[in-house]
Parts: sequence; C-alpha cells; structure tokens
Amino acid sequence: MPPKGTEELIIEAKSFFATYKKDIGESIRKGRKVVFIHFNDLASHSPILSEALISNPEELLQILETALEETGLIKDARIRLNNLPETQKVKIRTIRAQHLNQLIFFEGLVRQTSEVRPQVVNAKFECPSCGTVISVLQIEKKFREPSRCSCGRKGQFRLISKSMVDAQRLVIEESPESLSGGEQPRRMPVFLKEDLVEPGMEEKTTPGSKVRVLGILKEVPVPLQSGSISTRFDLAVEANNLIPLESTYEDFEIDEEDERQIQELAADPKLFNKLKGSIAPSIWGYDEIKESLVLQMFGGVRKVSSDGTTSRGDIHLFLMGDPGVAKSVTLKFISNIAPKGRYVVGMGASGRGITATVVRDEFLKGWSLEAGAMVLANKGVVCIDEIEKMNAEDRSAMHEALEQQTVTISKANVQATLSAQTSVLAAGNPKYGRFEPLQSITQQIDLPPALINRFDLIFILRDLPNKEQDDAIATHVLNLHQMKGRESEIDRELFRKYVAYAKQKVNPKLTDEAVEEIKSFYVKLRNMQASGDSSSIPISARQLQGLIRLAEAHAKTRLSNKVEKQDAQVAIRLTNYYLMQVGYDSETKTFDIDRFTSKVSSSQRNKIILVKETIRKLEEKHGKMVPLNILRKELGDNISDTEFEESFEKLKKIGDVFQPKSGFVQLI
Repeated sequence: MPPKGTEELIIEAKSFFATYKKDIGESIRKGRKVVFIHFNDLASHSPILSEALISNPEELLQILETALEETGLIKDARIRLNNLPETQKVKIRTIRAQHLNQLIFFEGLVRQTSEVRPQVVNAKFECPSCGTVISVLQIEKKFREPSRCSCGRKGQFRLISKSMVDAQRLVIEESPESLSGGEQPRRMPVFLKEDLVEPGMEEKTTPGSKVRVLGILKEVPVPLQSGSISTRFDLAVEANNLIPLESTYEDFEIDEEDERQIQELAADPKLFNKLKGSIAPSIWGYDEIKESLVLQMFGGVRKVSSDGTTSRGDIHLFLMGDPGVAKSVTLKFISNIAPKGRYVVGMGASGRGITATVVRDEFLKGWSLEAGAMVLANKGVVCIDEIEKMNAEDRSAMHEALEQQTVTISKANVQATLSAQTSVLAAGNPKYGRFEPLQSITQQIDLPPALINRFDLIFILRDLPNKEQDDAIATHVLNLHQMKGRESEIDRELFRKYVAYAKQKVNPKLTDEAVEEIKSFYVKLRNMQASGDSSSIPISARQLQGLIRLAEAHAKTRLSNKVEKQDAQVAIRLTNYYLMQVGYDSETKTFDIDRFTSKVSSSQRNKIILVKETIRKLEEKHGKMVPLNILRKELGDNISDTEFEESFEKLKKIGDVFQPKSGFVQLI
C-alpha cells in the first residue's frame, strides 16, 4: 500500500498537468519523451508539490512521472526541471553532507567527459525453487542480486532480463569568474542518463563548455582493498537536467514576437547607426572600428567550392594602439555579447591553450584531446588581448586556425583535425609602448608579417592631443562615472537575436553592381603605381577576399539576400580607411601593402637594390674593395644620408655585403 499522502500528491500532480497541456503537446509534437517544468509554475499552482519536491525530490519526481503517465497524454516520459529557487543554488566548494539527497543546482565548466555507455537500472531474477520473479533496482556500482526469496531460498537465482539506459560521467569544475584570489577550482562528478546523453545534447557538453547542472546529490561508497566499504564516502550528482549556458547563433530560438521586433528594426533607415551605437556604448568615438565590429558579429558567407576547398566567412580584426585607448574594454564587451565568446590574454596564453593540446587522461587511462580557446569558440568570437606578448612559436599555432579554420593535432597516438570556425578580434601595443611618430608603423608592430596579413582590417589607434576630441572624451567618461552614461540603442538580448536571425536565415549573394564596384576599386588600386614603379603592390588578393566578406556582412545587417552597391561601398570605405592608416607610403604618395605585410616597404626595397647595384658597378673601376665615400658620392641625390645608412645596414644584416676594413665595402 502506498504511503499516506502519495495518492493525494498524484491527484494534485494530475490537476497540475491538466493546466500544462501546451508544454506537453510541444514535447509530443517534437517527438520527445521529456516534459520540461518550470519550478515557478509548479509552486504557483500547487505549493504542496513544490515543497515536497524540495524536501523529498527523488520520491516526488517518481510521483510526477506516474501522474503524467496516468493522464494518458504521453507514455514513459521523463520530468526535467528548468529552474529552481535561488535557495537551492550552491557552489561546488560549499557542497556538504547536509545537501545529500537534496535537489541542488550549480554552474561550472565541463572538464572531462567519459564515453556514453549502457548501464543496468533494473534486473529481473527467477527463483528456481518456486518460480517467483524478483525485480531488483540497480542503484550502486556493484551489480546486486536478490538476497532471498519468499519461499526461503538464498542465492543461485536465474537472471531473466535486465533493462539498460545510456549513461555518461562528466566532471564539472568551478568557472574561473566565481573564484576569488588564489582559490583552486574544485570539481564534482555528474552522472547523466537517458535523454541527457542524446547526440544533440552531447555536442553541448564538450570539455570547456559552460553548463548549469540541476540534480540530486548522492553519496558514492568507496570500496577498500579488503573488499569492505570505507566510512568515508565520495559525492556525485545525479543530474535531472543539464542546461548549456553558451549557445551558438544557430541554437537561438526566435519566436513570432521576436521576429516581429527584428523585422521592425530591419525597416529602420538608421539601422546601421543603431547597431553601431550598441557596440561598447561606454567608449566614445571610433566610428569606423565600431562599424567593423558590427560587421564581424554578422560575418560573411562561408563557401565550399566544387573542388572541396572552403573560403572562410569569418572576419578577423586587429586593433593596434597606444595604451589607454580602451582596446581591452572593447574586447571584453565583444567576448560577453557574442555567443561562445572567449577572452584570452597573450601573456598567459600558450599556443596549445589557444588551439588544442593532448593530455594524459587519468580517468580513461590514455591520451585525450583538450580543446583550446579557438576550438571552444567554434562559431563564436575569440578576443586575444596583448597578442604581441605571446611567444613566437605560440603565435605560429594560430596561422592555420585564422585562414583554414581548422586545428590539426598529431601527438602521441592522437591524429585529429578540429573545426575552428571562429572570428578573431586581436589587440596589441606598439613595440616601444607608444607609437613613435617619426618611425614607420611597420617597424613598431612586433608581429610576423604572415600573421598580420591574415587580418581583414587593421586599425591603428593613436592617442594624440586634440582639444575638441579631448573635451568630448572627458565629458563622456565623467558622465559615465556620474551614471549618466548613454544606454545601448538596441536592447542587448534583441541585438543578439537580430544577429542570430541574420546568421540563420540570410545568405547574401553578390549582385553584378556590387561585383563591378569592388572590381573597379581593386583594379584601380592595384595599378596605382608610383611613377611606373612596378615593384610596389598597393593591395593583394587577400584584401579582395576581405572586401567581399565585409560587403556580405553589411548585406546581412539589412537582412538582404543580395549584396548591393551600397554594401560594397561600405566595405570599400572601411578598407580605404585602414589602408590610409597602415598602407600609405607618404614618400611615393601611393598605397603599398608591403608596408605592413613585410618588414621592408617597396620604396625601401628599391633603395637597397640601388645601393647593391651601385657597388657592383663601382667594382669594375675600383676592384673588389669599394671605398664608402666614393659609393656615397656616386649615389648622390638619389638617396638621403639616413636612407643610405638604413639600406647599407640592411645589406650587411642580410649578408650580401661586408666591410673588409674600415671605410671599404665588398660584395659577398
């Protein structure tokens, strides 16, 4: 006979489910054997059930499942709780014996995941003496057999059947932001069963993902070597529900009300300005950079050509600037607003931490792969601050992830290629701490050219005194401290949903007008050579790809399926702006891509060649050793003294010339 009150609770639960038909219908329509219940709904309808759920969760969940089956709406369904009162929230480090068999919830990062394997939950045995069928629930790790039968028989029962479910073990670790000072993060094992280990769900519990776990705290017996059980027990959580806290844009669910707001926003003529105003409103100015950040959020279109090669759709941005121009604030903002945003600081980041690494797994006794920031932020954004402080070999690990958008690992017995479809927003300081106006920008960026070349847009942020600008910045900063700051023009949640909607539904294609616009800009710039000097390359094919991505992203902001002339013009304006900053050679009055994609600008390269050729010419007159003063006289006004010094030093460094004795030079 059921304990007193169980019948009443079942009746109470049935009346609750009668009001919850919409959610049950939703589960039936999606073909799921799961019904999600909000604790608040349960508490407002029936305080008795909600109190019983907190005091005796295991029993009450069974009662709710029995009642749900008896309503006849859905069979063999599982009840999953979506939220719990704040009183049940705990930190992993504060879990104690008083929480045993209680319903608790906590948040953390997934550190390890075991493979999904079947586990016996119930086994049926037959007594050979009298034929009675005995059912035994399998709760502990050890497989249990019946101790005795009603006819008096002990042992030697025959196993008839066993029911099994899929199970998986996770190890959840406290997330770094919840720790204070030098605390070490604590860990807690969590057991998942049935629908919580479906393939779709398993994707969201990869190591490094942030999750919220709702479940019942259980004790786990620790066996001693003698075979008996220790007085000390381990803790584990049997999860009732697991909620991923980071979702990609594809996972966002947009209902009719959201869609109405999105369409309303898309029809606004000042839409792009509003989107721009919603990016880091606490920072004054930097319109072009904020426009680029909006375009980075939307991204271009990833294409797979007929021969199987892919061209990335993600846009990479690089901010290089003086200290105190709010680079880190911008990066932090973007990593918070973008789904699966990751913030990494160069000094504390290794190449393995950014891409991936192979570690020895204590739990599964073998080698396992741990993903780094770029892989964890797949289909998200990685913000790398102080990129110039990373080690050179660590930075080289990023080359493949930036362009091919994959991370290839070949270590121990692990050969794997991981997907890293990630947008990168990097920031760094100049080599000498602050930009030196007399030196070229190239000499001050302490990064390999191959890496710089992979960024679509590069912005130089200079902190120069300017009365009007300083006045505006001071007013803005002081207003912020007086809490009079400007609010974001678009609500943060709507902004995220707008970007998600554009990424899910909009796939813009280039129109002929846009193609013509981009083509004419590219060809015109390519052929803008200084006085017939063919060695200067103003813009390369990589920048052309960047132009297309930016134009596609701008079309996405308008929710347009066509990339039109206006989109191409925005892309051209931003590219022009950044080329003026980093690629303009004031000496030849032209753009020169080599100014920032290689250590030597083309005009400097030409002067080096001129010095070398002149030495070669003078060798015929003066023999192998050419006097330096004659060389300088021969070059005359073609080259200034500083340029001569620079070119001569460069040739010595490369190893093309040497000085056999003071005042003489010789070619090698």
